[in-house]
Amino acid sequence: MATLSLTQFLTLDGVHQAPGGPDEDRSGGFEHGGWSVPYGDGDFGRFVDEVFARPTAFLLGRRTYEIFAGYWPKHADPADPVATKLNALPKYVATTTLDSADWAGTTLLRGDVVEEVTALKERTGGEIQMHGSAGLARTLIDHDLIDTMHLLVFPVVLGTGRRLFSDGVRPTAFRQTAARTTGAGVAVHTYELEGRPRYGSYGD
Repeated sequence: MATLSLTQFLTLDGVHQAPGGPDEDRSGGFEHGGWSVPYGDGDFGRFVDEVFARPTAFLLGRRTYEIFAGYWPKHADPADPVATKLNALPKYVATTTLDSADWAGTTLLRGDVVEEVTALKERTGGEIQMHGSAGLARTLIDHDLIDTMHLLVFPVVLGTGRRLFSDGVRPTAFRQTAARTTGAGVAVHTYELEGRPRYGSYGD
């Protein structure tokens, strides 16, 4: 059975929208796209290379898939571990709107997303990776289907934009298993799913 990991870029105020460029996602009138780019130093690149050394498959939401599919097939550099893995490995897309996908190795998951991802984990080995895809991630977090989260927190506050952990997310406890900070100040935290939160009182 595969494990499912999420790698997500976040601002200090929890925004995940359009980290990679001004026109990546302007929905909702978002004007701050590209906020992660100034922090892309060597430490950041090494962490990304480490992540992309591990996957056996990818699971993406429709919006992230379309962004990736518009870029990576045109940048098939065999020396680039990100391009190599994304272009070569199976890609599964949770969608209710796409009818077809041209990127080689893509399978559309058009049924109930919880059932589809549960079955995908059961029939796949190794590590299935999610990158971005925050809407899908929130649904899967609510059903304990994400085993590992790599949250990269960038030292910037935007004030607007879509957030990963919005009101109504299922209360969930995680255990931190790794942490580092890049030279540019990106805090990289790795968490493993633990279960439900525990509660207490400092007055006891």
